[in-house]
Amino acid sequence: MPFAESAPAPAPVSGPAGKRTTTGHRDRRGRGMRGPGFRAGPLAPHGVPAQLSRRERFDALALATMDDLQVRWPTELGTTELAVEEVPFLPDHWTAETVPLASYVPPTAQAPARVVLFRQPIERRAEARTELEGLVLMVLVEQVAEALGVPPEEVHPDYEDDD
Repeated sequence: MPFAESAPAPAPVSGPAGKRTTTGHRDRRGRGMRGPGFRAGPLAPHGVPAQLSRRERFDALALATMDDLQVRWPTELGTTELAVEEVPFLPDHWTAETVPLASYVPPTAQAPARVVLFRQPIERRAEARTELEGLVLMVLVEQVAEALGVPPEEVHPDYEDDD
């Protein structure tokens, strides 16, 4: 009994530099585009946004939010620095059930004021990118409001208290 014939294989065609290729999809295994389109190059010197790590995306979001606050309060926040730490250092006698999301370090004679965001606790409380953006804004506004001694609603018009 002869074997059943299957569909004929695609005819080979000549590709770039005379190499033989077969007609078919570039994305044969469903992994998406590959190659130089996603690397750093003249059109995207730092690569495409999809190439950024979670840490880099969080840092960019925190900086953009802090820049917005510094534009609104240029004299009060002119020398205030923003720092991002992975997790807070909690002392052995810490008894609270929640982990802090941020910390404000007042200025000293040697160092300017600093707002420190704790990336992992903030990211774990947000399920989507929009929630993360709102949470970063809320945390920064509350820290700045506490430092300036004004209500958070006065610091930024988009501030919404989740309580």
